[in-house]
Amino acid sequence: MKLFLGEYDHSLDDRGRVTLPRKIRAEIEERELILAKGFDPCIFGFDKTSWEKEAAKHLESPVTDEGGRKLRRYLFSSAEKVEIDKLGRILLPAQLKEYASIGKDVVVIGAGDHFEIWDKARWEEYEAAHTGTS
Repeated sequence: MKLFLGEYDHSLDDRGRVTLPRKIRAEIEERELILAKGFDPCIFGFDKTSWEKEAAKHLESPVTDEGGRKLRRYLFSSAEKVEIDKLGRILLPAQLKEYASIGKDVVVIGAGDHFEIWDKARWEEYEAAHTGTS
């Protein structure tokens, strides 16, 4: 079972790319990833197998279920395939960077079956609000 773990500080380069941490890359067997809007102001990252499992769960709900349709639209409309280059970098799509208010400094966190990319300041605010630290 693949598990994305840890918290890593990184920066975007001038072209909007981020280098994925080695421990995150070690869990990815292929060069292709799926990035999508997170439920918090972040970007979700899935390896292809994990994305297919997540997608299958949401496709089980009938199209006649309004909640299921809304969730499908949210997840699938924002999803994009990206490739990891030879240096371990991925290009963050503009609309996902805008959604998550990603600036130059980012934090990549493991979240079990996926990883998340946060703007560093937003991650620190989130952590302080949810763990009582500052």
